[in-house]
Amino acid sequence: VCEMGGKNPAIVSAKADLDLAAEGVLRSAFGFSGQKCSACSRVYVERSVAGEFTGRLADRAGQLRVGDPLGRDVYMGPVIDQEAVDRFKEAVEEARKEGRVLAGGEVLEGGDLPRGHYVQPTVVGDLPADHRLFKEELFVPLVAVAPVDSLEEALRLANDTEYGLTAG
Repeated sequence: VCEMGGKNPAIVSAKADLDLAAEGVLRSAFGFSGQKCSACSRVYVERSVAGEFTGRLADRAGQLRVGDPLGRDVYMGPVIDQEAVDRFKEAVEEARKEGRVLAGGEVLEGGDLPRGHYVQPTVVGDLPADHRLFKEELFVPLVAVAPVDSLEEALRLANDTEYGLTAG
């Protein structure tokens, strides 16, 4: 098995079932704590439904349980190491300065968490489409969302990557 990298996009059109789209992005972005080369890490949404879609995605992300991955009700376990936590923190800091964190964004410690490195599933927005969070693979549970004016614009942005593993 080769890890080839990925900065996988999803496109959400104005005609999409927004609940289904939010669920699909959620599962792809945060499954395995975002640590899979096929994870969705950027979403382009037609502007007329961008607020509604992003709200649904952020609400669902906020409901995910983080903890011991052996727990039946836990969706997201730890990230691999402190370097992943550091990449996560740096990305969140950038999103807070240059855009918005819509859900998550925190490192989790203490409580009933077992030993490991835990972060919240995170949704960011209001960033320029050419921001590095839309370009560079982070391998953490963070997804960037941007509104677009047309399907053609979404396709152009989705294809503007050096990685080409999956898309939705």
